Amino acid sequence: MAGVEGDETMSMAELLAQEEASLQTIVPGTIVKGVVASKRAGEIYVDIGAKYEGLVEPKDLDNFDSEEIAQIKVGDTIPVYVLRMQTDEEDHIRLSLSQARAEKDWDDAEELFKAGDIVESEVIGNNKGGLIVSFGHVRGFVPGSQLTSVQYSSQNKAERWDELTGETLQLKIIEVDRTRNRLIFSERAASDDLRKEKAKEKAKFLDDLNEGDVRAGQVTSLADFGAFVDIGGIDGLIHLSELAWTHVSHPSEILNVGDEIDVYILKVEHDQQRVALSLKRLQPEPWSEVFDHYQINQVVDATITKLTNFGAFARIDNRIEGLIHISEISEKNIAHPKDVVSEDQEVKVRIIHIDPERRRMGLSMKQVEDQENWSEYQENHDADSTESDEASEA
Repeated sequence: MAGVEGDETMSMAELLAQEEASLQTIVPGTIVKGVVASKRAGEIYVDIGAKYEGLVEPKDLDNFDSEEIAQIKVGDTIPVYVLRMQTDEEDHIRLSLSQARAEKDWDDAEELFKAGDIVESEVIGNNKGGLIVSFGHVRGFVPGSQLTSVQYSSQNKAERWDELTGETLQLKIIEVDRTRNRLIFSERAASDDLRKEKAKEKAKFLDDLNEGDVRAGQVTSLADFGAFVDIGGIDGLIHLSELAWTHVSHPSEILNVGDEIDVYILKVEHDQQRVALSLKRLQPEPWSEVFDHYQINQVVDATITKLTNFGAFARIDNRIEGLIHISEISEKNIAHPKDVVSEDQEVKVRIIHIDPERRRMGLSMKQVEDQENWSEYQENHDADSTESDEASEA
């Protein structure tokens, strides 16, 4: 007989010793691996390398649904728990498939407890003390004092706990006692760990962020004072004044929740873990190129943005804002701009004055159709400018 190594031969005694050494130690109360030898209704026979085949009893299979049992095929290698060895009255070693899986879950629970890892478990019920959760084939318990996701408000805790059935919670194992069948979880401990981890990730993200950077982001919420944007690791704020170069009353005039935009990193506050963003800094300052788009005497569409006692402000092309003086709103004498126009109203205006240094633009509604009035205004304005220049020279 050929040996395993070289040309040496092995004696029968050596072969038997090798085979005996390769056999599993089969002791009640242990988990061994076996091969499914045969399968019939309510019974599964498993070859575990012993003198007799092992039998997974019908009552043990009651712990599994039909789909789980159907997935077990002849020839599969499966873990089984040895309940007891065969006796004179029994021809087979008694095995448990469910106990093997439960023991494996207990082993996993002990490892997770030692590592301090966070797990996700589904709520399958509750009692007067807290929630019952599943951990594989083992049931765990979350005491009410260890819950953070429960907000009682007008509901009593029993009603709220009923509503949590079927939900998945992030938990941390705080006690494992296999002999007493105690597996205790804490949502509070998991939340604390997640909060600390999130703070570390946030600090690292801020360290990699520089003022002047441009980042892609998504608008997450709008407030009266600005818009919050997720830039991949933190929510930054675009203040109302940084949304556009024109006056903006509310972020909804410019943005919608869910919009994907590029933003300019305006300021990074490491201590407060805050980031100030800007949208308008990615656009050219409109007054620096105002004459590239607008000329005096040009008639344009505008939107009324704000009313004051002395006139109405109007935004043009969502780029620049000018003033319609109260005297330029209507041919009639009016006490207040609201007598003729209202905020958000679309109007046509004529540009009658542009002063880029002072960032001012004069607009007129009444001179849109009346070219004669416009000519008269222009002549008077030119005359006033000439007199002013002469006075300055004198």
